[in-house]
Amino acid sequence: MAITASMVKELRERTGAGMMECKKILTQTNGDIDAAIEELRIKGAAAAEKKAGRIAAEGVIVSAANADAGALVEINCETDFVAKDDSFNHFCKEVANAVVGGSVSDVDALAAVSVDSGTVEEARQALISTIGENINVRRFDRFDVSEGIVSTYLHGNRIGVMVLLEGGDDQLGRDIAMHIAASNPLCVSEEEMDPDVLAKEKDIFIAQAKESGKPDDIIEKMIGGRMKKFLKENTLLGQPFVKNPDQTVAELLKANSASVKRMSRMEVGEGIEKKQDDFVAEVMAQAGQ
Repeated sequence: MAITASMVKELRERTGAGMMECKKILTQTNGDIDAAIEELRIKGAAAAEKKAGRIAAEGVIVSAANADAGALVEINCETDFVAKDDSFNHFCKEVANAVVGGSVSDVDALAAVSVDSGTVEEARQALISTIGENINVRRFDRFDVSEGIVSTYLHGNRIGVMVLLEGGDDQLGRDIAMHIAASNPLCVSEEEMDPDVLAKEKDIFIAQAKESGKPDDIIEKMIGGRMKKFLKENTLLGQPFVKNPDQTVAELLKANSASVKRMSRMEVGEGIEKKQDDFVAEVMAQAGQ
């Protein structure tokens, strides 16, 4: 059967695959577009499997909201070039809408949620096949509006913050979210600080203080003071508010009869070990061969 330009165009529009790949698959399926789509899906899954081990540490933070909830999602790719791609960003918006519109609790469950082009996992694999990079839906948070006021703030597309307020209003929530984006507190209050983090910091302070040669009772006071300072600097409530450093966030909230129930801050690639290519070493190795 002759493969026409209109057939290639239709398959390309329906799958996003390249023109030559569409023509090749249509030739294999004797012009059967549905069979060609299925074949491309199979090839896409295989391509996704091959690329799954590649490090994806670039990407975007996206947010979404409706009458019931707010959501914050990190989706990773391998290069910042792809992070600017329209099809990648369309996929990211689909995923964020899927999160805010559902009640899934983890990324594995999210993979089975329906979007415009199938499930999230099917859309991810199709995008990998089209773009040629590994793509991962890494994490998300969803806050329910029934619990309070949900406010979000995006700093570009690399840092995103979501805040759940009790009392106050959305403008206050956005101001708090902007502060969190800039100051990166570890938690809301001292009571929420991870005991392991505190223990690690205390060990460091003890080692530093002992090098001073001061008596034990003085060292104990030094450690206590440093721990208080650490907690003030790394808890949201203890930090000076970025828009008015003369006022702490706790004082700002009190003045507005509000409190922060939950917060979520995401930065693209945090905690992912990026591969560092040593071009000089690679050239020298090849020269040695």
